[in-house]
Amino acid sequence: MANILVWGKTRDLISGEIPAGIATEEVATLAAVQSVVEGTGATLVLADPARLEAEKPALESWVRAGGNRRALLVCLADVADADDLIRRFPFLDDVLTKPLTTARLRLRIDRALDTINTRRVIEQLDDALVRKSQELHELNSIGVALSAQRDIDKLLRLILLKAREITAADAGSLYLVERGKDPESQTDDKLRFELAQNDSVPVGAFQASEVPLTEASIAGYVALSGQIVNVADAYHLPAGSPFKVSQSFDEKSGYRTKSMLVVPMRDHQGMVIGVIQLINKKRDARVVLQPVQLVEEAVIPFTSVDEELVTSLASQAAVAFENARLIQDIRDLFNAFVDASVTAVESRDPTTSGHSKRVATLTVGLAEKVDSLDTEPFRAVRFTRDQLQEIRYASLLHDFGKVGVREKVLIKGKKLYVGELMLIRQRFAYIKRTMEAEHLRAKLEQVQAGQSAPNLLAEMDRAYEGQREEIDTLLRTIVQANEPTILEEESFRALMDLTTRSFADGDGGRQPFLTPNEVAALSIRKGSLSEKERREIESHVTHTFKFLSEIPWTGEFRRVPEIAYAHHEKLDGTGYPRRLKAVEIPMQSRMMAISDIFDALVAWDRPYKKAVPVERALNILRDEAGMGKLDRPILDVFIEAKIYEKTLPRAGAEATEVAR
Repeated sequence: MANILVWGKTRDLISGEIPAGIATEEVATLAAVQSVVEGTGATLVLADPARLEAEKPALESWVRAGGNRRALLVCLADVADADDLIRRFPFLDDVLTKPLTTARLRLRIDRALDTINTRRVIEQLDDALVRKSQELHELNSIGVALSAQRDIDKLLRLILLKAREITAADAGSLYLVERGKDPESQTDDKLRFELAQNDSVPVGAFQASEVPLTEASIAGYVALSGQIVNVADAYHLPAGSPFKVSQSFDEKSGYRTKSMLVVPMRDHQGMVIGVIQLINKKRDARVVLQPVQLVEEAVIPFTSVDEELVTSLASQAAVAFENARLIQDIRDLFNAFVDASVTAVESRDPTTSGHSKRVATLTVGLAEKVDSLDTEPFRAVRFTRDQLQEIRYASLLHDFGKVGVREKVLIKGKKLYVGELMLIRQRFAYIKRTMEAEHLRAKLEQVQAGQSAPNLLAEMDRAYEGQREEIDTLLRTIVQANEPTILEEESFRALMDLTTRSFADGDGGRQPFLTPNEVAALSIRKGSLSEKERREIESHVTHTFKFLSEIPWTGEFRRVPEIAYAHHEKLDGTGYPRRLKAVEIPMQSRMMAISDIFDALVAWDRPYKKAVPVERALNILRDEAGMGKLDRPILDVFIEAKIYEKTLPRAGAEATEVAR
C-alpha cells in the first residue's frame, strides 16, 4: 500500500530524498486519485495546486461525499500563496509550505495516520449509530404492526415473518406453550407447533400439532429453561447439549438446517408463553437456498445483534399476543353472553326458537354479498370485518326487548288467551247442562200432571235437541272466530248477537253468553292481537334499544343499538316505532328488515300461522318493495344471490322449487 500519493510530480513537491520505509506513487488525474484511495488505499495525498485548480468542482464534490475519509488531502504551496489556497479550497485537510523537507514529511505522515485512525473510529461509531437507529426504527415499526393486529392467526404469522426479516433467516417456526390444569406442575404442559415458514422449500399443508413439553427438542429446552440458544450448525451440536434437532423435515424436503437461533417469548409476568425458532441466517436475504449445496456458502451463524433484536421483538410479540388473546377471550365471553341472551328471550316463546340466529345468518350473508359488488348502487358500499360483526350482534339481539312484553301476549297464538277459551267452553257446557236440567224438569212436570203423551214428550225432546245444536253451533262459531284469520262478516254478526243473549247462573242471576271483552277479542278482524296488544308487542323494539344502549359497546360496535332500533321501520314511513323515512334508516337495518320478514313468513314453527312457501314469501317481499316499504335493490341481491337458502329447512327442497 502506498503511504504517499503524489498528485503531480514528486520532484516539484518534495525536496530531498523520500524517507526510508515510505512508498510513493504518482498520479495525474482526480480519477486516478479516487481509484487508489478507494482501492488499495493511501495515508497522505500531496497535491499540486495546479491539479486542484484544474478539477476543482469534481474534487469538491468528491470530498463532500466523504471520498477522502481514508486519506488526508494536503496541498503544497509557496508561503505567499498558502492563505489564498486555504480560502479557495476550504475542504483541504492542510496546506504545507515549500520546500517540504524529509523531517516535515515524516511528521506529516505520522499525524495523517492518527487523523485517519480517528476518522475510521468516528465512521464506525456513526455507522453503528445509524444501524442502531435503523434497528430501533424497524423494531418500533414492527411493534406498531403487532399491536394493531387483533387476529391471532395473522398476528402469529406476522411475528415469525418480522423475526425472519430482521435477521435474514431463510426459515422459521413458532411454538406456543399450552399450560396444563395444574399450575404447580409441568407434567401435563404441551408445546404446540403452531406455524412454519420457509423461503426455499414449500412447507406443504401444515397442520398444527402438540407434543409433550420436554427438553428433548431445542424448542422445548428453550421453553423450559427460558434461555436463548444460538447454534452454528444444527447437525453438529455442542457436546453435552440436552436437546436434539430433528432432521425429519430436511430428509423429506431436501432442505439443510444449519444455523439456528431459538428465543423464548415471555409475558408480562416473565412466564414463557412461546418460542421463536429461526433457521439459516443468509449473507444475502434474497438468496434461495437451492440446490442444498448452496447452504454451506450462503448460510452464516446468527450474531449477538440478532439475539438482541429477536429478544426485543419476542418481548413485543408476547405482549401483542397476550393482548390479542385477551381481546379474543373477551369477545368469546361477550359472544357467549349474546347467545345466552338470545336463548333467554326465545325460551319465553319457544315457538320462535332459532329465529334470531337465522336472521343474523341471513343479514350477515346479505351484507357480505353487497360488500362484494362493484356495480351501482353498491359500488361504494363496503363493510369491514368489525362492521359485519356489528351487524351480527344487532341481528342476534334485535328481539331482546321482548323480555319487556308480557309472556301471554308474546306467545298469544289465538284471539282469546287459552284460559279465556277454556272458560267459554265451561260456560257453554254449563248452559247445556242447565238446558238439559230444564228440559228434564219440564218433562217430569208433564208426567206428574198426567200429560205424558208420547207425541208431546217427543216434541219436547226435539225442541231440546234443537237448542243443544244451536249452542254447539254457537260454540263452533266462537272457536272458528278465535283463529288468527280474517273474520268473515257472517261470523262477526253472529258474535254481535251473543252480546244480547244470557243464561241463568247458579244464583239465579242473568249472565251474558259472551262478555264484552270476549266479544271484542273475537271481533279482531285480522290476526290474533288487539290494537292494545299489538302496541305492546311493537314496544319490544324500544325495549331492545334501551337495553342495548345500556351496554358499553366499543367504538367499532357503537351502532348496534341504532341498527336494531330501525329493523321494523319502512321506507315510506309506515313502520314502527318512530315512523322513519328512507334516508333515516341505516342500510344495515334495511337488510335486517328483509331477513326478519322472510324468516317470519317461512317459519314452520309458529302456532298462529302456517309456513308460507318460499316463492310466495319472496313475492310478498317483492310486493312490499313495490309499495315502497322495503329497499328494492337490496331485495334484488337477497333473491338473485339466493341468500334466503342459507336458513331454509330441509336444505333446499323448497329452494329447488324456487330455482325452477
